[in-house]
Amino acid sequence: MSATLIDGKAISQDLLVQVGAKVDERLAQGKRAPCLAVVLVGDDAASAVYVNNKKKACEKVGIKSLSYEYGSDFTQEQLLALVDELNADDNVDGILVQLPLPKHLDVQEIIERIRPDKDVDGFHPYNVGRLAVKMPLMRPCTPRGVMIMLEAVGVDVMGKDVVIVGASNIVGRPQALEMLLSRATVTVCHSKTRDLAATVGRADIVVAGVGIPNFIKGEWIKEGAVVIDVGINRLDTGKLCGDVEFAVAKERAGMITPVPGGVGPMTIATLMQNTLDACQLHD
Repeated sequence: MSATLIDGKAISQDLLVQVGAKVDERLAQGKRAPCLAVVLVGDDAASAVYVNNKKKACEKVGIKSLSYEYGSDFTQEQLLALVDELNADDNVDGILVQLPLPKHLDVQEIIERIRPDKDVDGFHPYNVGRLAVKMPLMRPCTPRGVMIMLEAVGVDVMGKDVVIVGASNIVGRPQALEMLLSRATVTVCHSKTRDLAATVGRADIVVAGVGIPNFIKGEWIKEGAVVIDVGINRLDTGKLCGDVEFAVAKERAGMITPVPGGVGPMTIATLMQNTLDACQLHD
């Protein structure tokens, strides 16, 4: 029996409607709209698309959007100065520096320069640390979006055996912390994991975030498992695919996210939620 597809696009639209209603409520109370500053450096085509989608989402929910776009010759000192300026601006609630950055820029220094209460990406060590000690403030967008998505389709992760494939700072590690916060039993796999197939094969919930097309074989998936594919890869044919071998996995899984149309829209919707949360924090 084929798996139920988890419609991330529909769930994200519901979340955007909720955020928009709360923004309208703020305006009706005479409060200002939340404000998100997005910084794009370089000429990465995918990043330009993501930034444009974020601007559209802001417009949809009534969040003010500020755009700062620079060429690949923008220096570390200039970018740090811009972050300092946005940190000091009381009308800016969220600062997002779009990744990846050109190779000459020190990503970690820039992330750490953003004020934690304006770090709507949730990448600052302070925010990751708060998540680790069960006191979340700004939560990383994609992992938080995955949790919202699972709740929306009625999946309770408490007590479930969750296997996360990929240990990146953007997805794998914070996703593990989100799952722990919801009292799942969590295993994080990486390039040194032995017998990955067996580990994935015992999971009630699999979260894939390795960035390698079709890396997780469909036959590894346990019958009835929930599969969340965070990967988005472009093949030589131009077609997009995830990290999970979708065609085979969907015949074994109970629920599965498609690529595209699964986790991607949730990330942007959760960014809007985070920006609203930051604005309410600044009240």
